Amino acid sequence: MRLSQAFHTRHVLSFAFLIFLFSVGIRQLAVSQTATINIKVDQVGYSPGAPKIAFITAPGSSPQSFSIKRTSDNGVAFQGKLSSAAHDSNTGDDVQAADFSGLRELGRYYIDVPGVGRSWNFDVNPNVYARAYQLAMLGFYGQRCGTAVDLGPDFPGYKHPACHLKGEFHPSSGKSGERDNIGGWHDAGDYGRYVVNSGISTGSLLWAWELYGSKLKDIKLHIPESGNGTPDILNEARWNLEWMLKMQDDDGGVWQKQTSTKFSEFIMPQDDKLLSKIVGTGSAPYKSTCATADLAAVAAIAARVYKPYDWKFASRNLEAARKAWQWTEKNSNVLFKNPPGISTGEYGDDNCKDERLWAAAELWRTSDGILIASNNAPYRNFFLENYREFLPKIDSVPAEGWREVAAMGLWSYALSEGETGKTRPSDPLASGADPAIVKEIRESSIAAAKRIAQRTESDPYRVSLVAKDYVWGSNGVAASYGLQLLVANAFSPDPAFVNAAEDNLHYLLGRNTFSLSWVTQLGEHPFRHPHHRPSGADKNEEPWPGLLSGGPNAGRQDAILTALPKGLPPAKVYADDQGSYASNEIAINWQAALVFLLAGSLQ
Repeated sequence: MRLSQAFHTRHVLSFAFLIFLFSVGIRQLAVSQTATINIKVDQVGYSPGAPKIAFITAPGSSPQSFSIKRTSDNGVAFQGKLSSAAHDSNTGDDVQAADFSGLRELGRYYIDVPGVGRSWNFDVNPNVYARAYQLAMLGFYGQRCGTAVDLGPDFPGYKHPACHLKGEFHPSSGKSGERDNIGGWHDAGDYGRYVVNSGISTGSLLWAWELYGSKLKDIKLHIPESGNGTPDILNEARWNLEWMLKMQDDDGGVWQKQTSTKFSEFIMPQDDKLLSKIVGTGSAPYKSTCATADLAAVAAIAARVYKPYDWKFASRNLEAARKAWQWTEKNSNVLFKNPPGISTGEYGDDNCKDERLWAAAELWRTSDGILIASNNAPYRNFFLENYREFLPKIDSVPAEGWREVAAMGLWSYALSEGETGKTRPSDPLASGADPAIVKEIRESSIAAAKRIAQRTESDPYRVSLVAKDYVWGSNGVAASYGLQLLVANAFSPDPAFVNAAEDNLHYLLGRNTFSLSWVTQLGEHPFRHPHHRPSGADKNEEPWPGLLSGGPNAGRQDAILTALPKGLPPAKVYADDQGSYASNEIAINWQAALVFLLAGSLQ
């Protein structure tokens, strides 16, 4: 996500990595009586009617069969034949598939493969992903800034008092003096807050509500706002949205970020005494176009989402979105680079036009039928004049979801027609979506989803990732493929899209080369050492729960990854080590994509 400062010399890091390998070996020896990493299964489980596949790697042997056994009595519930081995170039593994889709009986099971061993336990249950969804959302609550956090009786000891209660303007903001801009989420493993990454993260959560609200409305997250009459996913999103609104200047522009001048040490958030500063571009107009357009997009979504629950808050968001849009009309591409003396995450971008496209689509979608047509025209006209330039972006998931958001704008416009059923008459000032453009966007999205689904089904590990996707945050890319497939399914329901989306979820929850659940405290074999300051600084043995690891990263941008053996396949370049910020940091943008994917997988 961002280059955090190194805390050890290369010698110390290499030694630490050897200790890590030794400790992993000891842990694996301790559990060898119960499970083997050579069987890769979704450690959370599977829905009864869904495809159920696990994978086996058995170097030096060729097992032929497998059994599914009940954990209650070790009785056999299902038996099957393993597929022939398929070589996976991204991992170097020879992979056999165990297909037990015919097992529909509810229960808790494990896989037994003669000569290989047994798997981690998993469930078959209609509500199998409910707890995973709750934990992933709890991950956001644990990232709250400016307030006391306590994860409650299910996670005793996971708490901290209020943090970062005082701040000030950095000279780069064009202003001076104190700025008590409390709130928001800590962005990742550090304690910075960034509008650009908050945009795609908060927007994805609000979209999850719009598409799957009927499944989510009654799920309690046991956060301070629970029971206030607003669904908890919206309560949590509002915590960050309120901070984003505070980052807007009186002229409508939005400052890029609020951080200290450098990353803190590995300490708890309340112990970080580095002053939190509003950081701008360093010269007039001081705010950035990408951050301003991101706020415009997210606030426009919020205006329609929160209206049934808090009309005043919804109205405040609509006004903020309109002011932000007007600022971008005057400042169409003011870019951000870290000013001198600032070494925290930059979230730089060389083109803010895609952010403006997303903002235009969301403002038009929200304002359609609210504003008179002439007031709505700037949003509609900008979208219609520019959407075709970004249509090719639908064909690939960007490695960094915060940088390229054009697909969100395209999909929002196409989704609006499905919600309202309206089409635009010949009058250019009339409301409603243009049916020809909706058709064009939907057809492009469906065609891309078909290619992704076909590729996923033929992949030996049944994951949508290709070699180039194993970058910083590759697990976020996997989750984003799931988001894309589910959006296409909203346009044109297709079981292949849903199955491929869930294949990416299975990958994240343990069906991968490491047989590792990449969500903390989820499954029997989760990763345990995230690059995450509270997890590294507190007294708890396990990391804070519900957090998604960045995942394998062939770029090797930290010393831990550099020390790994040369020539590893891209999907093997990973270390469950706190020092590996390039493969094991957590971040709210890929956390949000995981929540969306889980929301879409709920029954």
